[in-house]
Amino acid sequence: MPRQPRLDIPYVLHHVIVRGIERRDIFADDSDKERFIARLSALLTQGSMKCFAWSLMSNHFHLLLKPSTVSLSETMRCLLTGYAVYFNRKYQRSGHLFQNRYKSILCEEEPYFLELVRYIHLNPLRAGLVADMAGLDHYPWSGHAVLLRNRVMAGQERDEVLAHFGKNKAHALSGYRQFVADGIAAGRREDLIGGGLKRSQIGCEESREIAAYDERILGSGGFVETLTHGDSMRKQKRSPLSLADLLQNVCEITGVDADAITRPGKERASARARAIFCRLAVREYGYTGKEAGSVTGLGSAGVSIALHRGDKLMKSDTSIREKIVEIGMIAR
Repeated sequence: MPRQPRLDIPYVLHHVIVRGIERRDIFADDSDKERFIARLSALLTQGSMKCFAWSLMSNHFHLLLKPSTVSLSETMRCLLTGYAVYFNRKYQRSGHLFQNRYKSILCEEEPYFLELVRYIHLNPLRAGLVADMAGLDHYPWSGHAVLLRNRVMAGQERDEVLAHFGKNKAHALSGYRQFVADGIAAGRREDLIGGGLKRSQIGCEESREIAAYDERILGSGGFVETLTHGDSMRKQKRSPLSLADLLQNVCEITGVDADAITRPGKERASARARAIFCRLAVREYGYTGKEAGSVTGLGSAGVSIALHRGDKLMKSDTSIREKIVEIGMIAR
């Protein structure tokens, strides 16, 4: 069966796994790893991609990413192509360095976010590259050391991870480290690195409930349905509604003039309308954050903030949602 195309959806967690071709080493020494991390860090500091966890082995690496205004595929192309050129020149080789396709699994944040951070950061210990937690704490080729402030890497998200373990910084660091240590006994978590047929049997062989399944997605049946339905809806809806038409619809829904929406400002009604525009453009119609920002005058960070605000508005403001449903922009 031919492989399905990768799902490349903004503002969703992606667990990315990249292996060397024929499982050959892609890092020959520490200077190679340093070069790779410098390239990754440079891409992250542009603000279009968040990285919560990472670890480098000799012949593969893991990343936990959340793309926003630049697609995952574009970021990975820049990361892998640039590093492959460097590696081939340094070692006077030619041809592919990586397997033809990197593996990307879209992940539901609850309950998988912290589990994935732990899984990725325990890779060096499971592989025998360090002997124990003390060694892992100072292993320089994993985001674990960055979270513990034993290594610096610009662009890696620290606060968003540590916030799950408390507001007090010392307690958060201690809680995070203990959480990682508690995962050692679980060993290799096959359930976190790929799909698997998910069935729940009801009563007898003839009566089965089969949850939605997609090998590209780690999450509940509802999450799978949301992403796969959303992916097909983006392809269907992208051409029928232009950004200009979407803007006019948002004006009608919110009662805010187009000029106010397309001109950045702090006026509450305008900011609210921009949030709804960004939410509909990205979530419902498949436009990129950059495209939504070109209309609203927002940069990547501004679009990200507007998008999250739009998500909250859609959940909390039933009157706005009903208006959007009424004119056929989303299903009830």
